[in-house]
Order: sequence, then C-alpha cells, then structure tokens
Amino acid sequence: DQHFCVKYISFSLFKTLTMSDSTVSYETCPTSAPFFGFMGVTAALCFANIGAAYGTAKSGVGIASMGVMHPGLVMKNIIPVVMAGVLGIYG
Repeated sequence: DQHFCVKYISFSLFKTLTMSDSTVSYETCPTSAPFFGFMGVTAALCFANIGAAYGTAKSGVGIASMGVMHPGLVMKNIIPVVMAGVLGIYG
C-alpha cells in the first residue's frame, strides 16, 4: 500500500514536471521496430544454419578423404561434424 503511494507520487511529480499546459508527450517505439527485430532474428538463424551446413560439408569432405587415406582415423574426425551440428542447433 505504501509502495503504491510512493509510485503514484513519483509518477504524478514526473507528470507535473514533464507536462506543458495540457499536452503530454510519450515517446514510443516506431511501428516498424518489431519487424526489424524479427528480421534480425531471422537473419541470425539463417546465417547460423548456413554456416553449420557449410561446416558439415567441409568436414564431410575431410572425413571422406581420411577414409580413403587413413581408414583407422575416421572416427577421430567425427568431432567437426558434431560441432557443426551443435552450431546449427544452438546458433
């Protein structure tokens, strides 16, 4: 109850200080802000998954060449594929 009173007094004081005659101006976000926010999220997801796909392709080529040259070391080179998948999931 007392907390509400302090908030109300501080808000009314702020309103009194910022009021010019009967006009109160509230600054709000532009209407295009959600669009650009979601476009940023979309771009981040797209680039993260494109990078993960590129990393998977490059490491797949490396695993294929390793399978031809040194077949015993193929399982050691699975780590880049796993890491590229992790980047795709958590990117």
